[in-house]
Amino acid sequence: MQAEPVLVAGLIEACRSAIAANTDHLCALDCAIGDGDHGINMQRGWEAVSAEAAALTGLPFPDAVERIGMTLVMNVGGAAGPLYGTLLIEIGRELRARDRTEDFPIVLKKAIDAVARRGRSHAGDKTLLDVLYPVQDALQKCSSLNDIAQQAEFSANLTAAMKAMRGRASYLGDRSIGHVDPGASSCALLTTAICRYLGENHPQ
Repeated sequence: MQAEPVLVAGLIEACRSAIAANTDHLCALDCAIGDGDHGINMQRGWEAVSAEAAALTGLPFPDAVERIGMTLVMNVGGAAGPLYGTLLIEIGRELRARDRTEDFPIVLKKAIDAVARRGRSHAGDKTLLDVLYPVQDALQKCSSLNDIAQQAEFSANLTAAMKAMRGRASYLGDRSIGHVDPGASSCALLTTAICRYLGENHPQ
């Protein structure tokens, strides 16, 4: 089935806009425990996706999601590119193998597990997984879009109390405590943007 062009284009723009509006914030978070370039890297990635929007809207939805993932891998620097790329590539591949939209919580869980394997990390390591797993759990429980967005934001903030166990932040040890993880923050921003767009344009 062909993807609804307006839906694909709308989701891309929602994500691009959310990152563009928060680029400086994400860089500030990353300055505290990383290289300071997470916001710039994410902005570059979503601008690259936006540049391909015309081609993406003509693809079947699973193919569009997978191609967005590949574009992020190629354009987002640091660990974020492979991790976000893996998430979307696996979502696309899993969706392609299924016909029922109600299977999406299962699809998302498989994709998140693939991200965990790729990053050799787990929930509690102070990464984007600390947002993804709670979001998947909320989705599994059929929570509202607003509740899912709130869960994402709440979960990102919880990473401030965690000690980083992966990535550059892990070199800081206990000094990483007290800072929100930038990857968790960008994940929450994207989740919120997606939920807001769907709520306004494709209500449950």
